[in-house]
Amino acid sequence: MIFKGSRYEKLAKATYKVRASDGLDHAALPIRFIPPAPATYRQTIAAHDRLDLLAARFYGNPLKFWLIADANSAMDPEDLLEEGLEVLIPPDRNR
Repeated sequence: MIFKGSRYEKLAKATYKVRASDGLDHAALPIRFIPPAPATYRQTIAAHDRLDLLAARFYGNPLKFWLIADANSAMDPEDLLEEGLEVLIPPDRNR
């Protein structure tokens, strides 16, 4: 299920079926291409940081953690939580 405001919201109408090796059909989304996100701020990750906490601090919404992940080309947001790593914080995208 794709929620309103999700980064996949625009792709929800383009789902297609994929047959798995067990013969069952599963819904799949097309690839989401990530537009360039100009960063307006750089944040050095501290030991206690999490992307949802950074999103709450910078955007007022912890569910927008994916903006930070996208700006840093992270496939797995956990990759951005290395202490001392400098991550890019892009401007909020109004939806």
